[in-house]
Amino acid sequence: MSPTVHTIAIAGGGILAGLALAGALLWHQQQALRVARYQATHDDVTGLPNRRLFLNRLRAALVDNAPVGVVLLDLDRFKTVNDTLGHDAGNDLLDRVGRLLTSLRTPVEIAARLSGDEFALLVRGDPDEVAAAAHAASLVLTAAPIRVVNGEVTVAASVGYTHTHDPHASPRQLLAEADAAMYHAKRARTGVHGHHPLAPPPSRRSRDRHYH
Repeated sequence: MSPTVHTIAIAGGGILAGLALAGALLWHQQQALRVARYQATHDDVTGLPNRRLFLNRLRAALVDNAPVGVVLLDLDRFKTVNDTLGHDAGNDLLDRVGRLLTSLRTPVEIAARLSGDEFALLVRGDPDEVAAAAHAASLVLTAAPIRVVNGEVTVAASVGYTHTHDPHASPRQLLAEADAAMYHAKRARTGVHGHHPLAPPPSRRSRDRHYH
């Protein structure tokens, strides 16, 4: 091999090696970016969407001008699980609850863990479908004890839900309505409760028509 050809071969090998190294670095950067994006939008215990992603999906559903509902679930006496069985059992319970909620079928679009032992469902459907999804969520969690590390847990949950067909509704307002309904269910020990806004007062025309 002539010196020139040898030099070219070495240079070509160096270029290929450089391209391979650059490609590997780019791949690792892309993987790191995917991981960072996932961690920013998902809960690290259950793998479910977190509050940020849930609000984004709820906002998108409202923009679609479709009927949409929010269901909030809070595990009753969750602290007792941590205190008696340990935090590993508590995390295991959260994970298993998340799996049960993701097993719910359409019109449930996504299940999310918002914080602590609070979960949320995004439901696309009319008021009856949202109510049915809320009751289905309560049933799937309480139908049988859930096996976790160190034992079994009989789950009790308080569930609240709300519904709208207003594309200008605020996602945070819907969460607040479902949250108020959930705490009503907790106080009244009813299991499931829906947000039912007060009917607007009748207009003057309708009052006149009624009295005449």
